[in-house]
Amino acid sequence: MALSPGWRAFALLPGTHCGVFRKAPRSSCLSSFPWGHCPWRGTGSSLDPEMKAFLEENTEVTSSGSLTPEIRLRLLTPRCKFWWERADLWPHSDPYWAIYWPGGQALSRYLLDNPDVVRGKSVLDLGSGCGATAIAAKMSRACRILANDIDPIAGVAITLNCELNQLNPFPILTKNVLDLEQDKWDLIVLGDMFYDEDLADSLHRWLKGCFWTHRTQVLIGDPGRPQFRGHSIQHQLHKVVEYSLPEATRQENNGLTTSTVWEFQP
Repeated sequence: MALSPGWRAFALLPGTHCGVFRKAPRSSCLSSFPWGHCPWRGTGSSLDPEMKAFLEENTEVTSSGSLTPEIRLRLLTPRCKFWWERADLWPHSDPYWAIYWPGGQALSRYLLDNPDVVRGKSVLDLGSGCGATAIAAKMSRACRILANDIDPIAGVAITLNCELNQLNPFPILTKNVLDLEQDKWDLIVLGDMFYDEDLADSLHRWLKGCFWTHRTQVLIGDPGRPQFRGHSIQHQLHKVVEYSLPEATRQENNGLTTSTVWEFQP
């Protein structure tokens, strides 16, 4: 996949993963909702039929070219119209949820291969994007899952992806969790989130709070982006596993060859 105008640029720039916090306006009412009472779309909610139809028309169902062929996802691929169109022709917010990023792939692979990590536990998938890691947690028998992404369209995509994998959709929160009270989770997973220095600093502080307040386990997936490698969080990480990326993922991510799961241990 060569660098050129259009949607291909999303996958090629390793620092451009979804602005799950940065892009969305912060609502002044967020702080009034304790975490446990913040409204989110639950498992019984209906999908907007127009948005559902739009995503079904403009994405492709695929399970190839990633670390997790067990998981089927609706993604933007070269066979999709908008892969080749100018980015400004996409009528909604930037579809970062439509790329299966390498950090998320590593996390999902690890959970599928090590189900004891999540079995019977509560899991927050932070910056969920396409929802693959939350889906992997569900497949590995997590008892409670919350997928979080501030893009409401990502929420629709995650629900469709659950259905593709014959799973009952789990709750999806489309608010900025950094603005909310910390809830107790056994495990927080986040992939490809350290792409911006300010966001990385905010995440670092928030994750430390989760760890010290609730002793939450934190797993981070990243393919070696410079913003992550150069951040001070590196001094508080333990390498869990490193995966060699499939050729298709390498081509879509500017030649990145591996992706690693790290455990955060402040």
